[in-house]
Amino acid sequence: MKFVIVGTNHAGIAAANTLLDNYGKNNEVIMIDRNNNLSYLGCGTALWVGRQISSYKKLFYTKPADFEAKGARISLETTVNKIDFENKIVYATIKNHTEITETYDKLILAEGSAPIAPDLPGKDLAGIHFLKLFQEGMAVDQELDKSDVKTVAVVGAGYIGVEIAEAARRRGKQVLLFDAAKTCLSSYYDPEFSTLMDQNLRDHDIETHYGELAQEYLGKDGHVCALKTNKGKYQADIVINCIGFRPNAILGGDHLKRFSNGAYLVNRNFQTSDPDVFAVGDCATNYSNALQDTTYIALASNAVRSGIVGAHNAAGTVIEGAGVQGSNGIEIYDLKLVSTGLSVKAADKFGLSVKYVDYEDKQLPDFMPASENAKVKIRIVYEKKTNRIVGAQLASLYDMHELIHMFSLAIQEGLTMDKLQLLDIFFLPHYNQPYNYVTMAALKADKN
Repeated sequence: MKFVIVGTNHAGIAAANTLLDNYGKNNEVIMIDRNNNLSYLGCGTALWVGRQISSYKKLFYTKPADFEAKGARISLETTVNKIDFENKIVYATIKNHTEITETYDKLILAEGSAPIAPDLPGKDLAGIHFLKLFQEGMAVDQELDKSDVKTVAVVGAGYIGVEIAEAARRRGKQVLLFDAAKTCLSSYYDPEFSTLMDQNLRDHDIETHYGELAQEYLGKDGHVCALKTNKGKYQADIVINCIGFRPNAILGGDHLKRFSNGAYLVNRNFQTSDPDVFAVGDCATNYSNALQDTTYIALASNAVRSGIVGAHNAAGTVIEGAGVQGSNGIEIYDLKLVSTGLSVKAADKFGLSVKYVDYEDKQLPDFMPASENAKVKIRIVYEKKTNRIVGAQLASLYDMHELIHMFSLAIQEGLTMDKLQLLDIFFLPHYNQPYNYVTMAALKADKN
């Protein structure tokens, strides 16, 4: 068979590797992408820009030659213009204006996502940036090298916004962080957790402006000089937009069924409404184990898993995806927040009736050195009717991030709070307490 993959970032790469490693001997794999690079780990952009790592070079984890060595044909800087789904033909244009066509037996769309660009007055001014591609990270990095760039306005206090705010502050810039929500990270955490990060940002001299809507970019001599919101006007030498992402699901046109946000609607095999077309990564939907329904969660980890599952199914090996929890984490100035599944706020938004339990304790026994023994705050969210665990959040200066994987599995497998109460958790003073905060939270929970 002939497979054509459109898009070669995380989902497309996972799909290509799956096909080449498992089915490559008698099949043809074509990879097409409009970018001039592939496999950029954008989650490392802020670490590089903030000089917490010395170079961006290792943020690329593979290269075209790796796929060519396995027998793939890869075409970068190539834009797909349209797809004839009836005759199974992909029409594309290479950078040098050469037009090409590729037929396919199975098509895998991995178009990814695109930054949300607010349609505000002044949007065409120089000095307004986004963060998605390597080239965009490079542009921001070069701006922060300039001595006349003293004040940076970051619009959007999700993960990328908070991370780039820290990076710019580490580069010695005055940083203003804006969001329409009442706290940062509001899509992932309840206020009891996100406000911990808010205070952490302020403690490191990042100026937070929440509950503010950007209304206009103000300019001078063609360059942005200020940001106007519904509450005021703020001088800024550059503006970095980190409002969020939308599915970049364009090529399917009216041929493929869509989710409410425009993403391709796929089944648990990542097959679209066209049986010969699969969609993976940020351009497609996911199955949420917490909601037990279709949803959209754009994360690199989800993209990789969807690429693997979609490719196997495209090749004829029927594998159902395990579903996702949206597990995630962030570390800013040593404060670590991790979460999975639904927050209380998110559950309410989706109409799921839940309870929750909070617990806070030190990670280690009191006799352990205080310098190694930070407090951990945990929240477990569970469904009222069934006591099924649907979410968890943790915050600490201690590195407890691996624990969120256990809660992710618990949600995936439909475990209840009753099962969590007597979970076999080992004790060793170097790692935890005999009365572990997970156990104590589960015992404290109201399960009536």
